[in-house]
Amino acid sequence: MRFLCFLLLLSLFSCYETARDCKDYKTGEFYSEVSINDELFRSTFIRTKKLQIETYNNQIDSSKLRWINDCEVIFKTINPKNMAEKKDIHLKILTTTDSSYTFEYSYVGETKKQKGIAYKAK
Repeated sequence: MRFLCFLLLLSLFSCYETARDCKDYKTGEFYSEVSINDELFRSTFIRTKKLQIETYNNQIDSSKLRWINDCEVIFKTINPKNMAEKKDIHLKILTTTDSSYTFEYSYVGETKKQKGIAYKAK
């Protein structure tokens, strides 16, 4: 009987799948929110298929994009000003809704990841 209950519970949980329609977020105008050490950081950005232009704290950064698949992208800063900006960033879209996506990102090759949410601006 326990085994039957276990199979029933397992089948219910295995049917749940998070939405991930990433194609809608490869281009457009967005704003994002990332919480680091209980501090909220906001930025706005415009993304084309090969370029992202981001504004944060009245500073503009531009990055070349290399899409790995529809849900993962590598950012390479075009004009890095320091060693940290020379490191590529890997971003992975985890879930999507009709107007936002949840993502995680890290420097390429590093295991420490941060999470955030991006919203369609228009």
